[in-house]
Amino acid sequence: MTNSLVDGYVPRQEWPSYLEDPGTWDVSREAKGRYANILLDDWFKRAFGSENRKRLLQLLLQELIPERRIKQLKYVPQEYTNLFPGKKDIRVDIECTDEEENRFIVELQVAPQNWIFERALYYSSFALIQQMKKGVEEYKFPPVYFIGIMDFCVHQKERDRVLFRYSLREETTGESMTDAINFIFLELPNCSKALTPEASLLDNFCYSLHNMQFLPNRPLELRQEIFELLFESAEIAKFTPEEVTKYQFDMTTERDRRNQLKKATEDGLKEGRAKGLEEGRAEGRAEGRAEEIRSIAKRLLEMGSDIDFISQATGLSIEEIQSLAK
Repeated sequence: MTNSLVDGYVPRQEWPSYLEDPGTWDVSREAKGRYANILLDDWFKRAFGSENRKRLLQLLLQELIPERRIKQLKYVPQEYTNLFPGKKDIRVDIECTDEEENRFIVELQVAPQNWIFERALYYSSFALIQQMKKGVEEYKFPPVYFIGIMDFCVHQKERDRVLFRYSLREETTGESMTDAINFIFLELPNCSKALTPEASLLDNFCYSLHNMQFLPNRPLELRQEIFELLFESAEIAKFTPEEVTKYQFDMTTERDRRNQLKKATEDGLKEGRAKGLEEGRAEGRAEGRAEEIRSIAKRLLEMGSDIDFISQATGLSIEEIQSLAK
């Protein structure tokens, strides 16, 4: 079974398999202590979303979008209020414009979740509306680029490819409908070619983000300016005392969350599979997979995990988790 948007996209009912192999959520790996884990929210924004590190973001965008010559970047507010009462507002990780007013949204996602493409579309729509100038009737505006950096795999059939791009095109001919909205996804774990002669800069970039905290030094193969800036931004020795304290607190919190997810996953999978195997039919197995997710969510609730975290970890909606809590 595949999603209509892309061949190989893993549908919702298959997501528990990711929780069996949680990638960077593995608590057995030991950080080396030289470089920070910049896949934590605040530290990602520190590395790519601060005024004194615009050059790092510029180099990344140039590599991802070679058709645009990006010379200058300007950060813009990341919060959007939905004009319709009761509908979901959004806050993106990083958003900026270049000198031609092209708009770039950069979103980091470390835990697998459902509807990743739909979420990208929803977030991009807010930025697209901002391009419209009041009183102007023409629907011509600079393009919006959504860049999703994901520390998990969606395209299971292409595990050696890190870059995936989407645009609006005619289904038969491939003719472009418009360049007003574009989607770019980086899947960090797919960096199997990294540090080899066949590796692209993006292979090595994904490897660096995926493994930063476990590296004792910057590998010799990573000589380009983007890696100098990336590793410099993550070097703990260059943090202020206040930043070191906050980072240690954030890592302790993250480690607790990982342990909670690992334990809940192990217990939930056992319980859910047992229920699914009782039937022995395709319907029973499908229900078993759904039960695995619910069981994991219940275990996390019992451990005191917050609902937003459970939603990200399992793909269940806030409403579904609230219902389980009752």
